[in-house]
Amino acid sequence: MRDWIKAFENFMGIERDSVSAAEKVVATIGATLSIILTAFISYQFTGVSGATLIVPSMGSSAVLLFAVPHGKLSQPWPLIGGHLVSAAVGVACQQYIPHPFLAAGVAVGLAVGMMHLLKCMHPPGGATAMTAAIAGGSIQHLGYEFIVTPILLNALILFLIAMLFNGLFAWRRYPVGAMMRFRDNPHQQKVDQSKYILDKIYIERALQKLDLLVDLTTDDLQRLIQLTLVEAESQHLSPQQILLGHYYSNGKTGPEWSVRHVIDESSSNSPEKDMVIYRVAEGYGMGNAYSSTRQEFADWASREVFSNKAKK
Repeated sequence: MRDWIKAFENFMGIERDSVSAAEKVVATIGATLSIILTAFISYQFTGVSGATLIVPSMGSSAVLLFAVPHGKLSQPWPLIGGHLVSAAVGVACQQYIPHPFLAAGVAVGLAVGMMHLLKCMHPPGGATAMTAAIAGGSIQHLGYEFIVTPILLNALILFLIAMLFNGLFAWRRYPVGAMMRFRDNPHQQKVDQSKYILDKIYIERALQKLDLLVDLTTDDLQRLIQLTLVEAESQHLSPQQILLGHYYSNGKTGPEWSVRHVIDESSSNSPEKDMVIYRVAEGYGMGNAYSSTRQEFADWASREVFSNKAKK
């Protein structure tokens, strides 16, 4: 029976749930607030009938921005560029292709192709293109104005809400490229974990061979591979790896995640007297300073991380 269940899960793509309850609640609240505002603005420009057609594509974007804020397809350029190019393609198809079924198919297909070319792949863009291609009434009357109001306006609102809302929670950063203050891999790796570093060029080559679009940045994939190997060998660092001035993370997710900065130490050959003083740099208690034995700190830490503000 277990084999049948496992086979069914593999076939359906059901993976083990590793997301905390707090993460699920935050994603739910963020998506709710963003769509309330998006629906309201859509109504102001297109009325009830227009809003009911526009909001679904923005609802799909909200899923990405608030449930997968660190995903490759959730970042600002895919969000804004994906919706804009899809809206432009959809409006053009609506004006020049009289048959609605043909217009819908061509609009979605061209939108996918354009998003690939412009490197702004955003799945909800397909819904935006189809809406523009087959919708009538108020949306058809807008013409190319549809690209700016409400599509661009709604995308910008989603972006601003995602940036502000996700920023309220220490374990979330959006957009990833600008807001992540710490990374797992330094530009010049000089620690023992260097044996786990897999150059990004090999990851990129592997992705090219797979010929698949993966919703993870190359940096995220590199970190994932490194952390998987580190996790397989050891859950914690040794006391000898806890060094003054360095940053460490407990490697957890959700509200339990944090980064500590060792700001002072009192070294001793006696483990009970070998102390470190640290400040919480990210996560719960950020800005507060505490002390512990070096062994206690090592038991807490899972890996060293590196500030993005450090000189490269």
